[in-house]
Amino acid sequence: MPKVAKPRHTPGADGILLSAHAVHKSFGALVVLDGVDFTVARGDAIGIVGPNGAGKTTLMGALSGSHTLSAGSISFCGTDVTHLDAARRCRLGVARTHQIPRPFSGMTVFENVLAAAVHGGGFARTAAYDHASDALELCGMLKLANRRAETLGLLDRKRLELARALASAPVVLLLDEIGGGLTDGEASELVATIAILQQRDIAIVWIEHIVHVLLQIARRLVCMDAGRIIADGDPKTVLTDASVVDAYLGGGH
Repeated sequence: MPKVAKPRHTPGADGILLSAHAVHKSFGALVVLDGVDFTVARGDAIGIVGPNGAGKTTLMGALSGSHTLSAGSISFCGTDVTHLDAARRCRLGVARTHQIPRPFSGMTVFENVLAAAVHGGGFARTAAYDHASDALELCGMLKLANRRAETLGLLDRKRLELARALASAPVVLLLDEIGGGLTDGEASELVATIAILQQRDIAIVWIEHIVHVLLQIARRLVCMDAGRIIADGDPKTVLTDASVVDAYLGGGH
C-alpha cells in the first residue's frame, strides 16, 4: 500500500482521530451499548476484549457507521460524523473488517479489492488499481488475484477481507475477530501484516478472543462487559484488573 494516502482530515492538537461520547445503542428493549466513551488517537494499537454479548462488535458498528445510535455522538478528527453512514465514513478514512468475511461472489479477488478502492476509498481508476494491487501484495494475495472470491478457503477469505479494507486507504482500521479460526502459524502471519500497518501510521482497533495474539499488537487494552467499558489502559494492568478477571476470565469459577 502506498505509504502516503490521499489527503484526509488531520487530528487535533490532542491527536484524537476517532471518538465516541456517551454512546448508547439498543435493539428494542435490549441495551447493547450503555454510555460508552472511547477514543482512538494517531498511532494507537488498541485491543478490545470481553465476553460474548459484551457489545464489542456493536461498538465497531457504531464507530464505522453501520449502526445508528440510540443516543450519543461519534466524531472524526473533531468533526461530528454521528449521522454519516458507513460509506461516507470510509471515504473519510474509517474502514473495518467483519467477523465473517463477506466477499463479492461472482467476482475475482482483484475485482473485490478494486471495488473497495473505488467505492470505499473514492479513488479514480489509476489510483484505485495501485491501491488494490498494493493491498493484495501486503496481504499475500497477488498470486490469487484472478481467483473467484467464493472459491477461497477461510484464511484467504480473511486476507481478502483485510485487503479490501486496506484498499480504501484507512486512517483508522477496525478489525473484528480477524484471527478467529486461524492456526497459530496463520495468526502469526496476520500479526506480521498488522505490524506493517502500524509502521505506516494506521491506527488499529482490534477485537479478538485470541488474547496472546492480540497482545503482540495492542499497546492499549479495553475490556467491555454488558455494554460498558470496565477497564482501559496498559494490557498487563487491564488483564489483572479484578473486574476484568471476573467478567472475562471467569474469576475463580
